[in-house]
Amino acid sequence: MKARDVIHCFGHPNVRALHPTTFEVTTEPLLSPAGDCIIGVRADKGAAALDPGLKALLADDRAVVTTHLSVRGIETIVRSRGSAGITLDHPTDLVWRRSAFVCGRTVAVGSDTVARTLDRRLVELLARGAELVIEIEAVIPE
Repeated sequence: MKARDVIHCFGHPNVRALHPTTFEVTTEPLLSPAGDCIIGVRADKGAAALDPGLKALLADDRAVVTTHLSVRGIETIVRSRGSAGITLDHPTDLVWRRSAFVCGRTVAVGSDTVARTLDRRLVELLARGAELVIEIEAVIPE
């Protein structure tokens, strides 16, 4: 089984991408300097609006999750996994986590990339307001 979805959002002058355990995007338009995990604002959907097929797979411990982050030709691939505790019911936020913690904002756990480890060229473009395209794909291996 496989499912995917795409999210479009934008950087902001306060994108710093310094958080050591997560990265996040939000539908909210503003970002304070304290939001060091947030890499995108004005997302076209939050966790609750993700494709239902994708949501079902993300809420499975067997799911292998691949997230492509793309900004003006600079790409980062994030490898994570799903979790049976994932609910994806938050209306505005989506969070990728290194840990196994889950809440309504959690998209994936066990992520090999967090805000602090993102390509600094990508972060620099986001700090200038560039568009970020996020493609999430979940697969249940056979």
